[in-house]
Amino acid sequence: MQILITTSALSRPRIVQFTPWGLVLTLLALTIPMMVLSLALYHAVVLKAAHERWPVISEAVRYFERQDRAQRDRYVRENLDAMAEKVGDLQARLLRLETVSERVAGMAGIKPDELKRMEAAPAGPAGGPLVSLREPRASAASLDDLNHSLDDLQSLSDRHADVFTLIESRLFEKRLEALMVPSSAPVNGPVGSGFGFRSDPFTGRPALHTGLDYPADVGTPILAAAGGVVVSAGPHPQYGLLVEIEHGKGLMTRYAHTSRMLVKQGDIVKRGQHVAEVGNTGRSTGPHLHFEVLVEAVQQNPAKFLAQQGGAPAAPRVAGARPMQLQ
Repeated sequence: MQILITTSALSRPRIVQFTPWGLVLTLLALTIPMMVLSLALYHAVVLKAAHERWPVISEAVRYFERQDRAQRDRYVRENLDAMAEKVGDLQARLLRLETVSERVAGMAGIKPDELKRMEAAPAGPAGGPLVSLREPRASAASLDDLNHSLDDLQSLSDRHADVFTLIESRLFEKRLEALMVPSSAPVNGPVGSGFGFRSDPFTGRPALHTGLDYPADVGTPILAAAGGVVVSAGPHPQYGLLVEIEHGKGLMTRYAHTSRMLVKQGDIVKRGQHVAEVGNTGRSTGPHLHFEVLVEAVQQNPAKFLAQQGGAPAAPRVAGARPMQLQ
């Protein structure tokens, strides 16, 4: 584009030439300052009008403000309703979990009084239902209500975590107790002579047999009936090579007439550990294991303990039959 500029008929015309990019840059150079100035003036006028409550402009400004506020409130309300619905669902799930925790706690041997003590206030009398949860709200009327509901859920979830930790601890204690009860058969085989009175194989007179006899070949593995600590391992005038294992709470097991002992005093053994081998030492008429269970140093019928895990019970004895072994 060319523009001719003349000042008189005799003067030489001046030619001004514009390229497309030059025109664009020129328009931008003129338009941008005008837009900035217009926006500044508009902003100043609108603010002044709103502040000084000009009749027309202030009403228009307030109208748009109300529309914007209503839109924001509608958006917040929709989100609050959605969040309240999710909070209600979580409350229902936690209440169902409460029922499960109570049932599992009962199975773990935890009494309701112990759970209620977890609900006790730091001071003053306590009572009421087992669960210290407010009634679930049907909907969240405000953000404060929603925050209160979330606080309820947090408190209840923390309580459930404590309850399940306690349940886990009790179940672990019961598992440890079960591991310390002599309920596993020490020898894989039948019982030859049971607990009770019988004819003594040496004297022929009635005598109390204080354990179970397991007939087996010399060298047959003898397994610990439960976990515990070896309190003695050595020769005995009547029991021969004898291993005694303490299981706690006054429980102890004896493994008598062994040919070889694989543990020593002070060793910690676990259930099923190979602790000795069947033999014919001490007061015995043939190779076998004489197995005893003692509670507070008093011999008990081992069959009652073995029956807890399906161990082999004592074989019935025929009246007048002569047992194969003693002790």
